[in-house]
Amino acid sequence: MRICLLFVMLIAAMSADAQWKTRRIRSGDVRDMLSALSDDRMQGRRPLTPGIELAADYIASSFKTSGLQPLTPGGDFRQRFQTFQSSVREQSVSLNGQALPASDFMIFAGTERIDWTDQGAEVVRLGTTGNPLQEAVGLIQGNRDLIVVADTAQRRVLQRLRNARMQRMGSGRTVVIVFLAGDVMTYRVQATATVTRNAYANVVGMIPGRTRPDEFVLFSAHYDHLGIGKPVGQDSIYNGANDDASGTTAVMALARLFARGAGPERTLVFAAFTAEESGGYGSRYFSQQFDPRKVQAMFNIEMIGTESKWGRGSAYITGFEKTDFGTILQRNLEGTGFVFHPDPYPAQNLFYRSDNATLAALGVPAHTISTSKMDSEKYYHTVDDEIGTLDIDNMTEIIRAIALSSISIVQGKDTPSRVK
Repeated sequence: MRICLLFVMLIAAMSADAQWKTRRIRSGDVRDMLSALSDDRMQGRRPLTPGIELAADYIASSFKTSGLQPLTPGGDFRQRFQTFQSSVREQSVSLNGQALPASDFMIFAGTERIDWTDQGAEVVRLGTTGNPLQEAVGLIQGNRDLIVVADTAQRRVLQRLRNARMQRMGSGRTVVIVFLAGDVMTYRVQATATVTRNAYANVVGMIPGRTRPDEFVLFSAHYDHLGIGKPVGQDSIYNGANDDASGTTAVMALARLFARGAGPERTLVFAAFTAEESGGYGSRYFSQQFDPRKVQAMFNIEMIGTESKWGRGSAYITGFEKTDFGTILQRNLEGTGFVFHPDPYPAQNLFYRSDNATLAALGVPAHTISTSKMDSEKYYHTVDDEIGTLDIDNMTEIIRAIALSSISIVQGKDTPSRVK
């Protein structure tokens, strides 16, 4: 009985100590970081613009000042990668000795010149069940040269890809979709294309774990936004203070807090993703750099600058029911009055729409924390998403709650269940 009582007292003392340490996250610092990221100088942080480079510099400087290490030893805090887009100028496809009309094929070029005659590509057939559009996009984004045979009944839905200006990752492979009822015995594909490559960078830092360095806990948000658009009155800059400078601010504040502590047992990785608004390319590339079996949890933070539908002192977790991640977080917050709720907008599939999705699909307990009222967020994707519309004090309390709720996972005492 006495041992049990001592254990309870120890846990209580640890909780009180953790709560005291989270007070180091101050609203003034939160305001300063949020103000810098959503300043007009950042030009709305659109990828491939000088504005997002300024934002990346600011985040990298914050990580360095906080004492984080680059993810790659000897490197900097930028995690660089490329995507490419192609525009086909001339094209022809013959199957089984017969030339196809242009309406019966689509070429997604990975190189400037394609010339295949019965070799150079693998022939695969698109499934007739499930979501053919999703399956086709997965093949287009893959790392193989393919001729994808689609049933003529799938023509209508797949035609949506014809005019899509799709950015692609990987090694520049070519995918040809053909509409054919039978099998491909022989083929000839010829095309010339213009291929444009785009250079992106996530900003990533880490704190090595003391006793479990090969077990990772991720804290993330996307730092890109919409940039400069059509003027509304005198304003044309989409500053994105809530979406998602608020989440990026949280990541920087959490990095600073944990870096000043005694050191986590598990390795902590802090990531600011690029190109979320234009296709989630940053988080997708980042996720490919990890063995998902070694990632114990992902705290993705998206739009926490306004009150949730339940008011202050609360937030929601997407995919709450898919793992015990949320249950662990709430247990660590016992007695604080802060509440993490399940996602109240299940019809919007938020679990699959943010930067947690790639790792969640691989089984990682990767969830997004948000307060955004998705049915009534007044300034979402408008020029008025500015710092003056946000509740900084409530946002600070949310960041503190995330820090406190993560403690048992960071220190290896809890490991959330995997996504099935």
